[in-house]
Amino acid sequence: MNDSLAVDAEHLTKRYGDVVAVDELSFTIAPGQIYALLGLNGAGKTTTIRMLLGMVRPTGGRVSLLGNRIRPGVCAVWSRVGYLVEAPAAYPDLTVTENLETVARLRGLTGDKPITAVIARLGLEPYAHRRARTLSLGNAQRLGLAKALIHRPELLVLDEPANGLDPAGVAEIRTLLGELARDGVAVLLSSHILTEVARLATRIGVLDRGRLVWTGDTTDLVAQARPRLSVVVRDRAAAAAALHTAGHAPAAEGEGLLLDSEHALAHPDEIATLLVAAGCPPLRLAVEQDDLETCFLRLVGPQ
Repeated sequence: MNDSLAVDAEHLTKRYGDVVAVDELSFTIAPGQIYALLGLNGAGKTTTIRMLLGMVRPTGGRVSLLGNRIRPGVCAVWSRVGYLVEAPAAYPDLTVTENLETVARLRGLTGDKPITAVIARLGLEPYAHRRARTLSLGNAQRLGLAKALIHRPELLVLDEPANGLDPAGVAEIRTLLGELARDGVAVLLSSHILTEVARLATRIGVLDRGRLVWTGDTTDLVAQARPRLSVVVRDRAAAAAALHTAGHAPAAEGEGLLLDSEHALAHPDEIATLLVAAGCPPLRLAVEQDDLETCFLRLVGPQ
């Protein structure tokens, strides 16, 4: 166990009968880091978060938060952790302020300052005296985030934090989490929205069927969105042979060929000339760029 880490999970496993929901999952999160668990629905993200928070007992493995091993009866660490798991919960007939007052009392906070501060930080001033049941999904999510942040946690765990937010709200949450990370708060979030995660997280772990299939810095994943030269010809075998003879290494994809060498990308006209000379004139030749979703689907494979 490393006491300097905000999250230290080792070989976390959860089985439900014959179903393995999370399989030997290991990862760490340092203070000030935003780590995103990325995966399709059913990949094991929420189960992992529930194990980290002690809501679900692991079948195997261990987890420590802020230097504290998570096990039944260990409660001291929760005063340093904020969390929002799945749908935000609130007392429907209490106002936003009253809901936060209740959380503040449970957290042992005194005075109005923590409540007014978190209402302002989450942009909830216009709704402070609205009953929770009247809030839109986006504002209910803001209230859930406010409850998670009211006690200024050192570790923030969020399951789909952008759920229900409009684009402006998503941008605000992105700014907020970035500010928290710069202040040394560790953030663990789960999402299936790759483009938003790539703009926010510093590290990403990709889950597929309960297993961690890739982990690394966000920049490493973005770098995999590589450009390539796509070539469509009538006789793919003859075109591939001509390209191989000229020193290229085409890869088959669909009905065409792909080239990713720097020379081919910089000189597509030479590739066209080469193919025409070989009697395989291209029907289509274009430089394409993978998007992040393509990179993600390449990692998780066919479903």
